Amino acid sequence: MIVVCGCLHFYGKVEHRTELMFSPSTKAAWCLATFLSVFVTGEIPIHAEVEPEFLAPLENHTVTQGRDVHFTCVVNHLSNYRVAWIKSDSKAILAIHTNMVALNPRLSVTYNNHNTWKLHVSNVQANDSGTYMCQVNTDPMKSQMGHLAVVIPPDIVDTVSEGSSAREGGNVRLACSATGVPPPAVMWRREHNKPIVFRHDGGRERKVVEVHKGESLDMSHVQRSDMGAYYCIASNGVPPTVSRRYHVQVHFIPQVKVTNQLVGAPLGSDVALQCYIEASPKAMNSWYREDSLVSDKLLENPKFRVTETIVNEYSLWMNLTIKSLAPSDFGTYVCASVNALGKMESQVSLHRLELNGFPDEPLVSGAAWQRARNLPARAHPASSHAQYSLAQRLPPQLYALMLTALRYVTTF
Repeated sequence: MIVVCGCLHFYGKVEHRTELMFSPSTKAAWCLATFLSVFVTGEIPIHAEVEPEFLAPLENHTVTQGRDVHFTCVVNHLSNYRVAWIKSDSKAILAIHTNMVALNPRLSVTYNNHNTWKLHVSNVQANDSGTYMCQVNTDPMKSQMGHLAVVIPPDIVDTVSEGSSAREGGNVRLACSATGVPPPAVMWRREHNKPIVFRHDGGRERKVVEVHKGESLDMSHVQRSDMGAYYCIASNGVPPTVSRRYHVQVHFIPQVKVTNQLVGAPLGSDVALQCYIEASPKAMNSWYREDSLVSDKLLENPKFRVTETIVNEYSLWMNLTIKSLAPSDFGTYVCASVNALGKMESQVSLHRLELNGFPDEPLVSGAAWQRARNLPARAHPASSHAQYSLAQRLPPQLYALMLTALRYVTTF
């Protein structure tokens, strides 16, 4: 009886210490087992304390640099033991309970006064990557680990672009390197999705692509069509994707072409002379009159008007409009373009167009005008009155074409 009562008294202590709740029948069974143990061995068994246990694994995190993150460690039955946080790869103790050991203002620990501890890392940096351990100082110690991976968006390193300009037929090299975690992939695209052309040594096309992968872009035997903007684009799955613009300049001597070398127009009319120019680097363009001894650059005035229409960065249309043609306006006009590599020009011969018997003479091309003026007299219609009536009813251009055709028919 004394042993049984002692058993109940001891159990009451164990119950109070461990804060466990048992039913009366369980208590009786425990005491009976204790009594039998004492009867056989002569020793009273001591009930072991409940060991601390982790209720959930420590999580893994992947975080973008500059953001905040925390690890959560949940431990039951901690009793008088303590929770410590350790950086496994460096073996550095970061905190014990809520007391910080590491001298890092970006680290902190919070406790909910029950069973949950949190290690907070603010403004995460690349060197925060690694394995973190939540440890309980039992014997042997208990711990669990979680991994922190810090990812960094791509960034293009400032580099000098080598060979971003070249003479036509030369070589161009563009270089672009990028940093980031994980290492970013780099590719090249042209502005407006124009094709990137790679050529053989002879200048023949070898490969045409929209995207070129790699940190460098090497183009040989470049042509003027390769001129323009190229983008280096870096991405590693961590937003945002970044890009940098590089410009390729291809230099060549100006090329000048006029649409018509012979132009005919009647007195008093307005006439437009057209000229197409390609040049790089930028050229100085002009129209001027060419006589036997005198060359005068034509400046903007009420008589002459020069307009430019840009086609792309190396080509344009330059038009010369001459108003109210006078006899002195007929002659040779020169479209000229000059840059650092050379000069090129092309001529237009402006002739007076005469259609006998008509006060209103339409504008026709130089070739048609020459063919018409060389026809014999019998090619002209008999009745000038009929011609004048027809001219009044038809547009001048259409009438001129019909008249030329009629002269050919009557000639043959």
